[in-house]
Amino acid sequence: MRIAVVSANGRVGRLVVHEAVARGHEVTAVVRAESKTEATAVIQKDLFDLEASDLADFDVVVDAFGAWQEETLSQHSASLAHLCDVLSGTPVRLLVVGGAGSLYTDRAHTRHLMDNADFPASFLPLASAMGKSLDELRKRSDVRWTYLSPAADFQAEGERTGSYVLAGEELANNERGESVISYADFAIAMVDEAERTDGSHVGKRISVVRA
Repeated sequence: MRIAVVSANGRVGRLVVHEAVARGHEVTAVVRAESKTEATAVIQKDLFDLEASDLADFDVVVDAFGAWQEETLSQHSASLAHLCDVLSGTPVRLLVVGGAGSLYTDRAHTRHLMDNADFPASFLPLASAMGKSLDELRKRSDVRWTYLSPAADFQAEGERTGSYVLAGEELANNERGESVISYADFAIAMVDEAERTDGSHVGKRISVVRA
């Protein structure tokens, strides 16, 4: 399988590259600077400069873009819209590294995790920006997208357990009442999704939690 990882030098991006390469896939890192990954090929180009010809030959494109400063948060929507425009009308799947703040906390899907009073205020601008980008992504029927949200506690240094539970739009806990996933296990789930061929998650948001 031919997989491109956009923003591959980021912490999640590098782990997705590592996982995909370990499984024998042809992996291309899309990066602005020199690649820091194990990818078998590199496209050194700014995300916003990508054209249809750059991504046309891939089976899957993983969007691992992230912006953290308040003045750059709007780039979540802008970058995702650009990738959608580039992939519009093609068979290439777009898998998006999403956020947890937009997960629903009720069955009626009227409240998000970020609406809770105890949601950390420092993360609210990021969660809101990522939630907006998901809302905009849902309007795209011309792209074969899937949005993958982590559990509430997304641990950069968490252990790689090798197992996870796949969930849907609602915040999920494991049997121990935890909503947690490590970056490494998230990368496993992302590559598993890349390998999925039944199309069951196209046009949907899914989520993962540690088993």
